[in-house]
Amino acid sequence: MSAHIPVLLAEILALLQPRPGGRYLDATIGLGGHAEAILRAAEPEATLMGIDLDGEALAVARERLRPFGERVRLIQGRYEALSELVGADARFDGILFDLGVSSYQLDTPERGFAFGREGPLDMRMDRSQGEPAAQLVSRLPERELADLIFRWGEDRHSRRIARAIVAARAVEPIATTIALAGVVGRAIPRRFWPRGIHPATRTFQALRIAVNQELADLGPALEGAVAHLVPGGRAAVISFHSLEDRIVKQTWRRLEAAGAVRLLTKRPLTVREAEEQRNPRSRSAKLRALERMPDTMEAA
Repeated sequence: MSAHIPVLLAEILALLQPRPGGRYLDATIGLGGHAEAILRAAEPEATLMGIDLDGEALAVARERLRPFGERVRLIQGRYEALSELVGADARFDGILFDLGVSSYQLDTPERGFAFGREGPLDMRMDRSQGEPAAQLVSRLPERELADLIFRWGEDRHSRRIARAIVAARAVEPIATTIALAGVVGRAIPRRFWPRGIHPATRTFQALRIAVNQELADLGPALEGAVAHLVPGGRAAVISFHSLEDRIVKQTWRRLEAAGAVRLLTKRPLTVREAEEQRNPRSRSAKLRALERMPDTMEAA
């Protein structure tokens, strides 16, 4: 596993302003890099709750955060069920969402997230339940595959890709990441390959979102999270593609219009050149943040 590099860490700390004794929630804790930094910045006695669907990543985070002892509580689950997981009356000074796939998942071939490494075509955040991507690829009709790739991957070659997948699976099952990446790469003429990314990037993104139902309830989850902030508390979201960022922007602008929040980032913050050089995977990251206004959430 490669070293874990938390994205936009300095910006997160500047926006959330962790303070001693504060209460914080990392709704997508991953390997715990952001959570560790928040706890250290808020010493002594700050507490943090962490949620993640990926039990394997959660185990790594638990070990990383062990020095903080009872100040940390980790829960496996979906951030969409935030209120159920943390308790309806829980209130926090700061909440963080770091959306998308983690470096740990990409760098573990058997998880099936990365098209550059041979592994089973899985992509499930929680491998104990749900349908692996290989099953989705094997059973969906061509039109549904094309619609899925276009909707969640925003790939204009979606019909060509779906046609190629259906033709390939008629010969043999598409069971591995390399096999699917090859089918997609051959389906798109090289002159149409996107600049700077592998031609299968958007197809893999679309399948991952569909397998994990990532965006289905993101808007309501973000709105619900704001309700768990204390007045003056802050929330921040890191997104990695336009679909996620669009939902964040639209949800929070609606809350701002209702007088429930004050936006701290009129435009999303992005990584600086030095960070992108250290961590190329951070290049598409966008950060938005807000502050809850006093006594307004019920009215929103």
